Amino acid sequence: MPPMTRPEDTPAIAKRREREKRTVSQMVALYCADHHDANARTERSYSGEPLCANCRALDEYCVLRTERCRSMAVKTSCEACGNHCYAAKQREAIREVMRYAGPRMLLHHPVAAVRHLLKK
Repeated sequence: MPPMTRPEDTPAIAKRREREKRTVSQMVALYCADHHDANARTERSYSGEPLCANCRALDEYCVLRTERCRSMAVKTSCEACGNHCYAAKQREAIREVMRYAGPRMLLHHPVAAVRHLLKK
């Protein structure tokens, strides 16, 4: 999936948006790798890692929501945002993914994990 840029994004906001899409995609891939059969992981995530079809759908949804986020310049996290753009089902799914993958990101993607924690 090619990077999508929004015309109103400054270069810094476009970079942050792209980094956030990559980070959430890496988290979904980490979750999928540890929870789903390797033979089922025939799809590719936004970050290029193997996923099963269900995780690919969640990955695409998260990337789309991040691309469309109107609060990227001012928000600290989706959880703290006043405009919840995830549907309830996907919100619960990504919470489960983040609960699992968040601590493990330090081992697999340490730079992305630290940036995510610092909200940069």
